[in-house]
Amino acid sequence: MLNKIKNASLAAAMALSMTVLTAGQAQAAAPIINDLMAKGDMPSLAPMLKKVLPGVVNISVKGKKDVQGFSLPDEFRFMFPGMDDSFGPTQPRQQEFRALGSGVIIDSAQGLVVTNNHVIDSADEIKVQLSDGREYDAKLVGKDAHTDLALLKLKEFKNLTQIDLADSDSLEVGDFAVAIGNPYGLGQTVTSGIVSALGRTGLNIENIENFIQTDAAINSGNSGGALINLNGQLIGINTAIMAPSGGNIGIGFAIPANMVKTVTEQLLKFGEVKRGLLGVSGTELNADLAQSFGYNQSSGAFVNEVMKGSGADKAGIKSGDIITAVNGKKVTSFAQLRAEIATMREGSEVNITVFRDGSYKDFTVKIGKNTETTEVAATNSKNISPAFEGASFANAKDGGVEVTDVAKGSIAQRFGLRKGDVITAVNRAEIKTISDLKKNLENVKGKISAIRINRNGGTLFITIR
Repeated sequence: MLNKIKNASLAAAMALSMTVLTAGQAQAAAPIINDLMAKGDMPSLAPMLKKVLPGVVNISVKGKKDVQGFSLPDEFRFMFPGMDDSFGPTQPRQQEFRALGSGVIIDSAQGLVVTNNHVIDSADEIKVQLSDGREYDAKLVGKDAHTDLALLKLKEFKNLTQIDLADSDSLEVGDFAVAIGNPYGLGQTVTSGIVSALGRTGLNIENIENFIQTDAAINSGNSGGALINLNGQLIGINTAIMAPSGGNIGIGFAIPANMVKTVTEQLLKFGEVKRGLLGVSGTELNADLAQSFGYNQSSGAFVNEVMKGSGADKAGIKSGDIITAVNGKKVTSFAQLRAEIATMREGSEVNITVFRDGSYKDFTVKIGKNTETTEVAATNSKNISPAFEGASFANAKDGGVEVTDVAKGSIAQRFGLRKGDVITAVNRAEIKTISDLKKNLENVKGKISAIRINRNGGTLFITIR
């Protein structure tokens, strides 16, 4: 009789060892169960963890960030005669910062470490500490804010342990998961749980979202750390938690290993991600829409429009199609479709399965180049302006920047942005694309800006600082 289980890791191990398996499953699971039973009659994840813990590292960074100063607006200066700019700096000032996070060694031969972009963003110095206490300087190979991934290369390293990547497309809800990281700077910490959900999108955490949700405890400092399976393979990079009270409540999110693989390969080769473009715009599928097209499923991506001359257009995809799979992988939402395509390289070919007129059809689409003129653009609005935090944007078809969504209670909502607004000018400068908007707001940083908006056929101005 086994002793009383005292933690979730042992519970997971015991559940695995006691599960009724098919012959094939039993054969595949035998090495794991043998490891779990290595301590006699007490199941344990320790044998597996001893192999993988050296592959998870602590990351410390320091650098400088712009901090917006306060200045008295001109329209209120009459109330304070004689006051000058000593009231507060009018230009952004730089403030030193330090931060901690986690990372995973994915290539021991080249000294490559993957982490979150937000861990190393704006860092001037990056140090990586291994589980045995060794510390190395690291340089940034490349980063991608849209997926919140960054690739580092260690300097003058030796005797590293890497964690191999699993096929995250094979994950199922209920699979056991183990999180490893550096929460609150405590040092290497292991927690366990299960895969709670797959394909989580619409969280406005990143621009491109297709998260694994887990209840393995993830806290501040775990960012960039490993989410592994019981084989000791990387299934995801921990990136965020839902924490209304500021602490872990059992809802954490990780970037799937297959996305990590695609992005890091491009970062290593190009120093950036060259995103692909399918050439469709669309919406999430709902029951009414599915029923009207004779489709009896609740998952899929509805195609509103196909861009003329795009890869999708040339392949034969049409408006009204429901995309159900990409390279044989089920598509559950338009957001998931976008995430899948956005990590594919320009020029690659992809098999798209659609439902049309009562039957399924397959198309081979050549992925095009994703440029500033695509339908959907950056939703990481903080990169455009802090005043727009909480808003999502797309380049409008007829010029300007459309506000596609505004989070309730967000800074953008307080400044007056509304879903459906089209930004056409900053002060007197005309705005045609998101790139124009970002550039012009950078030019007037620290000052009050008048934003010209088309709303419901009329024109109005809102002011932001």
